[in-house]
Amino acid sequence: MKSAIKSSKVNRAWLNDHVNDTYVKLAQKDGYRARAAYKLKEIDESLHLIKPGQCVVDLGAAPGAWCQYVQRKLAIKGGAGRIIALDMLPMNPVEGVTCIEGDIRETAVLTRLKDEMHGQLADIVLSDMSPNLSGISSVDAARVEQLVELALDFSKHHLKLEGVLVAKVFHGASYDILFRHFKETFVSVKCIKPKASRDKSAETFLVGLSLKSLKSEPS
Repeated sequence: MKSAIKSSKVNRAWLNDHVNDTYVKLAQKDGYRARAAYKLKEIDESLHLIKPGQCVVDLGAAPGAWCQYVQRKLAIKGGAGRIIALDMLPMNPVEGVTCIEGDIRETAVLTRLKDEMHGQLADIVLSDMSPNLSGISSVDAARVEQLVELALDFSKHHLKLEGVLVAKVFHGASYDILFRHFKETFVSVKCIKPKASRDKSAETFLVGLSLKSLKSEPS
């Protein structure tokens, strides 16, 4: 009973914080599906990543706030681009975005994603993928590491030489390993904790700029 009461208080406290959150209110005002849009906005404005005509692949895209931001940014810039969103969860359509529902670890899903790229290499790969957390630190660290490694592996084969990978990671047991793998893969690596990330959250974002090596054709 005590556990249930404690859980109820925690849920009420989270809901109160969420409702009164500055970025939640901004998202509602600006028509974004989630406050996460402002995390990408801050990263983009800091590093000037999104440009007209780019091919952008968004992994872990649901509910679609990052796709919305990219679509709006490309529209403002006046240049047509290509945005492909992938998630295991269903996602309501976003204008100008090709949505794929499935697990990137499945061959058929990865093949469809590559087909939708129409033989192009991506200019930007976005990864906001998060695992279902168990509360067991060693298990959760392994799950986070696996998802980021998937984004890294995809980027190695399907990103332009001068391309960019933005991936969500969490400070913890796997962070140093993932940072090292980014350094091994990219010429430059930036670590950014957007203001839109909650203060209590362990999340941060690694941004890899320009691959050190690249296959000449997508595999």
